[in-house]
Amino acid sequence: MLREVFLSGRPITYIRSAEEHRVGNLLREVGQHLLDSAPLKVWTWTLTEGMRHEDDGVAEGTQAPRSALDFIAAQKDAAIFHLKDFHEPLRESPEVRRRLRDLYESCLDRHKFVVITSPVRFIPEEVERSLVFIELRPPDLIELTEFLKGETRRLSARGPSAEADEATLLPLAHALQGLTLDEAHHAVRRALAAGQTLGPQSVPALLEEKRLLVGRSGVIECVAESTDIGEVGGLNTLKRWLLERRKLFQARESMSTDIVPKGVLMMGIPGCGKSLSVKAIASHFELPLYRVDMIEIFSGRHGKPEGSFVETCKTLEEMAPAVAWFDEIEMGITSTDSGGEQGRIFAFFLTWMQEKARGLFVAATANRIDLLPAEMIRKGRFDEVFFIDLPTDEERVEIFKIHLARRGLDPERFKLERLPEFAIGWTGAEIEQCVVSALTRAQIANQEITDEDLFLVTTSIIPLSRTMKEQINHIRQWAYHRAVPASRVAVGR
Repeated sequence: MLREVFLSGRPITYIRSAEEHRVGNLLREVGQHLLDSAPLKVWTWTLTEGMRHEDDGVAEGTQAPRSALDFIAAQKDAAIFHLKDFHEPLRESPEVRRRLRDLYESCLDRHKFVVITSPVRFIPEEVERSLVFIELRPPDLIELTEFLKGETRRLSARGPSAEADEATLLPLAHALQGLTLDEAHHAVRRALAAGQTLGPQSVPALLEEKRLLVGRSGVIECVAESTDIGEVGGLNTLKRWLLERRKLFQARESMSTDIVPKGVLMMGIPGCGKSLSVKAIASHFELPLYRVDMIEIFSGRHGKPEGSFVETCKTLEEMAPAVAWFDEIEMGITSTDSGGEQGRIFAFFLTWMQEKARGLFVAATANRIDLLPAEMIRKGRFDEVFFIDLPTDEERVEIFKIHLARRGLDPERFKLERLPEFAIGWTGAEIEQCVVSALTRAQIANQEITDEDLFLVTTSIIPLSRTMKEQINHIRQWAYHRAVPASRVAVGR
């Protein structure tokens, strides 16, 4: 893109990026081949050093921003001038803004290109029409693969400590997606610290470094905990749907965009397995899982919610292929604020769902489903909208077996067929708590857990379906004609 901008004759470019070293490499690469006559010199300016060229050294008297622009205007030869963090002089000085506009005229059609880089976007109105803005996103899969090839060559020079074939490097590049080259470099060092080689065994270390870097935003959390789809009790309709969509998603590069799965919305009663199902989706699709905290976005701690949400969605695309989990999505996107900030976020979200990278699968969960706008749950936004109801008798038995087995107990030891009548209306979370409480009771008594422990605990648990009966009935009635039951039994059972 940068080459095309230069060839179009635009003399001033503003690049938003924190990767100054990467931008410098790109400028040198473009400068090498832009003109047939000779490579273009690349001058670099900083407030601390002034204007510098790697062969000619520092130009005298160019530390001040105005002096740097005067230096550019005085140069007769074609060149590229890289001005780092020049947004501050633009913000503070009308004189600098005026001189930059003069520079536009003096550099036009003379193969002199001014490139301003900054981690933030600040373009004064006076110069807005005189420059082109580019947002340099983190490196893509091809650039990361080339970076890893360079790393393996460097490591191989020290000894046989890296595997450089394409098949080995591609999973590593996937693990690094969403990181800058500097961050990728530190992630590779972390992987080498964990082991002496760079290969398939390095992926966990790379993902752990990525998890730490992603978590610093405070809005996106990398969920490392995986859940096998077999650990989800019941929900057979949802499971079958996921099994079918997995094949389509894995073949996404060779298929029409319309057919590639975009995402699923799961709504229903708290504690019935929505979050567990999302983790199972990521595990089943063999993708990393990133959770977006909608409440945190609207907290105001990360700037205006609208801007924070847009930036979050862009970041998620950079880390594709992945599963993006919008937890409690109704907390940020509701039907009560069509003209305000939440309405604008909702409009952006609908557009983004249609245009996002095909390697990103969106899994959204909601409890207060009546708050969701009708436009979100209509066909075409998500591939499917599922309602997760209270488990049936058979599903409750299955969930009891899963939680006993997870704790190293043989479910066949217990008479679980009698438990459903004592656990009518229980959620999956309440069944898990029953097993935990029974284990605690047995541990205190210094004996093995028995059927009696489970039955005694059931008498002390008051299920959510009883304490919030009216609300749950309202949720069921609302979902009856608006969503697909995640289990075989109809919603209005």
